[in-house]
Amino acid sequence: MSDFELPAPEGPRGGAWAELAAPAREHSERLVARIAAQIRAAGGWIDFERYMQLALYEPSLGYYAAKPGKIGAQGDFITAPEISPLFARAIATQVAQVFSELPPQVIEFGAGSGALADELIGALERLGHGFVDYRIVEVSAELREAQQARLAGRRVRWLERPASGFEGVIIANEVLDVMPVRLFVKRSGQTMERGVTLQDGALRLKERTAAAELAQAVAQLEARLGVFPDGYGSEIGLVARGWASTLASWLARGLVLLFDYGFPDHEYYHPQRAMGTLMCHFRHRAHADPLWLPGLNDITAHVDFSAIADAAQAAHLALLGYTSQARFLINCGLLELVAAGGGSGAAGALRLLSEAEMGELVKVMALARDLQLPLRGFAGGDRSHRLRLA
Repeated sequence: MSDFELPAPEGPRGGAWAELAAPAREHSERLVARIAAQIRAAGGWIDFERYMQLALYEPSLGYYAAKPGKIGAQGDFITAPEISPLFARAIATQVAQVFSELPPQVIEFGAGSGALADELIGALERLGHGFVDYRIVEVSAELREAQQARLAGRRVRWLERPASGFEGVIIANEVLDVMPVRLFVKRSGQTMERGVTLQDGALRLKERTAAAELAQAVAQLEARLGVFPDGYGSEIGLVARGWASTLASWLARGLVLLFDYGFPDHEYYHPQRAMGTLMCHFRHRAHADPLWLPGLNDITAHVDFSAIADAAQAAHLALLGYTSQARFLINCGLLELVAAGGGSGAAGALRLLSEAEMGELVKVMALARDLQLPLRGFAGGDRSHRLRLA
């Protein structure tokens, strides 16, 4: 075993390790070696946000940068656009509504397999918008190649980042939940930060006194929600908050639709959710060990939608709606789409709407600038009041 080779894990994932092909093991070991070098350079410890950035996005080695076949039945997870084309078709009714007041332009962040873009463009064409300027911002070279192959017959452009002054619709489906997070835990009334260190050549979590930025963010939460008890641990998405603020620098006029797993802050930091929401996915198996097989596992954390709304409003974007995925899709005519198809899409629609799957766990948030139109997707069941905005 090399200094940085991952040991075979104990428990139910041991079999998965044994089944891995040698190139996959070697890929993860190379990433561990690079992370180890970063830890040494930083004096023996890096915060979890930095670790998650390396594990997911490190060029040529990170999960989103390099691992092929992440999405779909043969990958590690599946998203709503792959479950059913009705997801995109329902969203198209909302986008078409605001195109009555906006230029027909869309920017999609993190377009995955390209399924949402492909179906959304087609649905908008059928709704009378045949000349949509569609752009994708994708950080993964591997996913960008897959998108370009799938969308070869579509008018789509790929961007490194949006330019300022954009007018139209911005869509981000399951993007915020893979932005790196900081981990904290309360010990004897003090806020500690969980980061990553090396122990006997292996990656390990280790706590130390929280840096000022994280300690302040935790103190602000406690001022709103009450003091966290000793041993309470969770995560804070400072990167996601920053991204929400940056939206305002790109959007001159238009609508932002965010789809993601998450809660308002009082639900996110509920006393019974004392271990946070950090979760990993490997071959459609969920587990809670983010240090296992870095580069081969997806790492996610749910979204604090109260914090996202606060950050967006502070940057002078308006909150136009917040609801569950099920309610948004129903408002946008998903059931009518199933009926129009003779019920052929009923099974996929059920997965999109079911409280036991994505219907309640995934939320939809609408942010806007200079757009006053009452949005169809939030006509019933809007929960904006539950965000407890500052």
